[in-house]
Parts: sequence; C-alpha cells; structure tokens
Amino acid sequence: MEIEEAQQLVDKWIKTHGVRYFSELTNMAILTEEVGEVARIVSRKYGDQSFKESDKDKDLGDELADVLWVLIAIANQTGVDLNEALLKNIEKKTKRDSQRHHNNPKLK
Repeated sequence: MEIEEAQQLVDKWIKTHGVRYFSELTNMAILTEEVGEVARIVSRKYGDQSFKESDKDKDLGDELADVLWVLIAIANQTGVDLNEALLKNIEKKTKRDSQRHHNNPKLK
C-alpha cells in the first residue's frame, strides 16, 4: 500500500464508520496514548521490565498500526501529504546526517 492510499483509506473509513474526525487535540491525545502502549510493549519485550499478566497478549504490530492510524488521521485533517513530507524529511536527514553517523566512534 502506498502512503497516499493509506491516507485515503483512513479518510474513507473515518467518514463512513467514524462519522467524522475527532478534533486535532483529541487525536494528539490519542496518539500520545498509543505511543505509550508501544513503549510499554517494547520496554517489556526488549528492555528490562517484565510483562504484567495483562500485557502478555499485547501485539506490537497492532499497537504500531494504531499509532500509524492516528498519525494519518492528524495528517489528513491538517492537510499534510505524508508521502511528500516523508520524502522531504529523508532528504533533510541525508543532507544533515549522511556522514555524521559514519564518523561517530560509538557506532563503529
């Protein structure tokens, strides 16, 4: 799926099943909550925390999809073309960081 397709799919779903978009502020709060869920899973699976019984069935892929969903919703309602934004962001990072990481002794 292309990014533009994903933006259209989320828009169509929200307008069909969700009635309307939540406000930008509400979506920002939801994004924060979903990122917290990702952090909880990652810290327990890859970090030093152990899983609580209630967290054992959590699916990282599903939580990442929740983050992507609300991120796309915010982009849609604020007029951001994520494909264009991502390409510009990669170009910016390439100009800024193309040698920085190669020259970092901690990464060798």
